[in-house]
Amino acid sequence: MLRSVELCAGAGGQALGLEQAGFHHEALVEIDRHCCQTLRDNRSEWNVLEQCVVKFKDDAHKYQGIDLLAGGLPCPPFSVAGKKLGEKDERNLFNDGVDIVDAIRPRAVLFENVKGFMDPAFRDYRETIKARMKKLGYETMIRQVNASDYGVSQLRPRVMIVAVQEQDAEFFDWPTPNPKNPPTVGELLFDLMSERGWRGAEAWCKQANEIAPTIVGGSKKHGGPDLGPTRARRAWAALGVEGRTIAVEPPDPFHDGMPRLTVRMVARIQGFPDEWSFFGPKTHAYKQVGNAFPPPVARAVSEKIAQVLRRRRLRAVS
Repeated sequence: MLRSVELCAGAGGQALGLEQAGFHHEALVEIDRHCCQTLRDNRSEWNVLEQCVVKFKDDAHKYQGIDLLAGGLPCPPFSVAGKKLGEKDERNLFNDGVDIVDAIRPRAVLFENVKGFMDPAFRDYRETIKARMKKLGYETMIRQVNASDYGVSQLRPRVMIVAVQEQDAEFFDWPTPNPKNPPTVGELLFDLMSERGWRGAEAWCKQANEIAPTIVGGSKKHGGPDLGPTRARRAWAALGVEGRTIAVEPPDPFHDGMPRLTVRMVARIQGFPDEWSFFGPKTHAYKQVGNAFPPPVARAVSEKIAQVLRRRRLRAVS
């Protein structure tokens, strides 16, 4: 059994992908109470710690020797839509994440962030993180991946930071993109759009003939139940979707005009299974979905990490 600890677990996108890749969660750390309840509602057996990462550092030593430390560390410090303060942003937790790596010495690390993390302005900071990890005995590899390469019906570029112990580095390979394109928005959501008998569902499906723009959820302080800023809403409009608000339910039989997406529809676009529920009212549920890490991407990358870790175990046994 491969064991993991996850920081900033959110609504469980990365945790679900890790579970699908064969990891058993020893602990999931998350400060948002709505996200914590979402995790508990879907997986009552998971050890959900409702606390901040800085607080968790005090007890991190209890998890020494786990196989994987994972986390979706806060992205606003590196977002192109923010002030791009990087390491100077009070929300930046990368230094704390490396401190926790030092405390528990996992066999591998998987952190993810927005594509802005690769901005030239943060090059020195990236090198500083890699140097710290090098001193701890890890080789760090950073790559931007697109969720659409792994079956998710949106582009959603994300930066993956994988670190393995130096003796294992040569055996890690990034996952190979799927040979086929993911379903279009229309193909993916037709059944949900038509479940209340909307007469315009077939015509809408034909118009929504591309994958989705990147889903956004906003920060804790900003953002609401909408599909993003003006440019994003124009992209949604081209697909026949009204992006200014989120709907409580699919369109009725006589709906006229562009339909809105429901939280369930957005969750499916993110790659969540339909049975995964999100705790709280519409705004809180949507933010959880919009900020999530697509489970299929987490699974694809963590399966490659799992191969390295299992190979190491086999070598140790032999």
